[in-house]
Amino acid sequence: MTTGQAAAGPAATAPGVLHAFRATVRREPGRSALVYFDGRLTYRQADELSDGLAGGLAARGFRPGDRAAVMLQNTPHLVLAVLAVWKAGGVVVPMNPMYKAGEVRHILTDSGATVLVCEDGAWTDLLRDATADSGPRTVLTVCPFGLQARDDARVLRGTRAATPEGTESLLAVARSGARPPAVPGPGPADPALISYTSGTTGRPKGAVNTHGNIAHNAEQSSGTSRLPEGSVCFALAPLFHIAGMVSGLGLCLVNGGTLVLAHRFDAGVVLDAFLEHRPAYAVGPPTAFMALMAHPDAGREHFASFRLLYAGGAPLPSGLVERFRTAFGPYLHNGYGLTETTARLASVLPGTEAPVDPVSGTLAVGVPGPGTRVRIVDRDGADVPAGEHGEIVVRGPQVVPGYWGRPEETAAALPGGELRTGDVGFLDEDGWLYVVDRKKDMISASGFKVWPREVEDVLYTHPAVREAAVVGVPDAYRGETVLAYVSPRPGTDPDPAELAAHCRERLAAYKVPREVRILADLPKTTSGKILRRELRERAGDRARTRKTGGA
Repeated sequence: MTTGQAAAGPAATAPGVLHAFRATVRREPGRSALVYFDGRLTYRQADELSDGLAGGLAARGFRPGDRAAVMLQNTPHLVLAVLAVWKAGGVVVPMNPMYKAGEVRHILTDSGATVLVCEDGAWTDLLRDATADSGPRTVLTVCPFGLQARDDARVLRGTRAATPEGTESLLAVARSGARPPAVPGPGPADPALISYTSGTTGRPKGAVNTHGNIAHNAEQSSGTSRLPEGSVCFALAPLFHIAGMVSGLGLCLVNGGTLVLAHRFDAGVVLDAFLEHRPAYAVGPPTAFMALMAHPDAGREHFASFRLLYAGGAPLPSGLVERFRTAFGPYLHNGYGLTETTARLASVLPGTEAPVDPVSGTLAVGVPGPGTRVRIVDRDGADVPAGEHGEIVVRGPQVVPGYWGRPEETAAALPGGELRTGDVGFLDEDGWLYVVDRKKDMISASGFKVWPREVEDVLYTHPAVREAAVVGVPDAYRGETVLAYVSPRPGTDPDPAELAAHCRERLAAYKVPREVRILADLPKTTSGKILRRELRERAGDRARTRKTGGA
């Protein structure tokens, strides 16, 4: 089945996020662009600092087309670095601050980054040794305590430190007064980001998000959000993740808004910031909303200022949507996208609510955006009828042109420019898109297909369940069997047998977890996605320990 919107996407002609930022500088130079605890930078100040940083990069040999790796939490320094690299005609390589040495080396080598921006502690503890053999020629370090004075110990740990030896202070370079290089403004086809994604197999590969890709999604998201110009946005998703970069930072800059930053996620810090800054918009992973719900101080007053909340980056259980609305008032809008689609490709528009599939209980992720064509295909690539499961493939102005330096992987994942997502889903008769699960996560129990997402959605309807993850584990009789991991809501002590019975009342017998394990917290990425892979490995280690007679 196919679906598409008649309106052409603006990616080919959209002026882009950097252009929108400069327009706000001219129009509202005194408006707050970035808020970091008790610190503020106006649009004029952010423009001047990023100009100085762009000039400093050029003076150190950075040229148009060069890559700069940025490995920071949600701080103003990250935004200044992104703007400066784009002003210098370069490409940003966002990196997760939780990466280990091997991951850092691979990405720096694969991207050919000549500049690295990181926190001073990360350089001292990890990156200095990780980049010793093939490191960038310029390293700029950041003190996370900078540009604010509150020093909230819940997220800002350690002490203020001197600039590490062998590096330069990003703020010192930005304040040097260097003039930015006279380079042409980025065009729609020019690379803006190289966003590394693990994909389904192999080492991480870099998806090339162009300025046109980002402009399309940021401007479309801003336009459909119905937010007043200059709205306050909260950076709930990490900016190094494509959702935070495009649907958070990009949308805010296109809107001429104020972006509130709080370093890294802590539920108490976030709730305090909601009361202090009264944001109108945020996008974050479902696990962040789960954590906010679980905080003992959370109340309706914390969410009273919001006009629009989006969840993305991981499946959104329908039970969470209803519990959140009952507790706090706002409706959580669903969205769906990938790194290769520069964040969102389908979303639930303001003023609408996502339907729930009556058979599986899966919540729709939305409808495809303007200029976006989604197809559901079988193994042979043929379209399937409405309601039938198949692989989701997509073509549109947000789809990347390919992977950095990987022509074979590009050809396999993007034949003819159409992205094969690796996700299984379906479209209903009204054009709503539903994502069932990742192809690689499907469990085959006694020959029957079990999609973990369906079992997880049922577990989320139990009042004691805060987080749930379902994986397949080897079974001598069934081939694979269903194993569920659950973290409890505060003040509850769920019984595994009761949770299994809850599933048995709502699912076919072959889908019911044969075992439920309770963990205080489920392992997650810093972007909030639950790591099923790690849980599978944990289950495998436990099985091997039993087999060898270990304790």
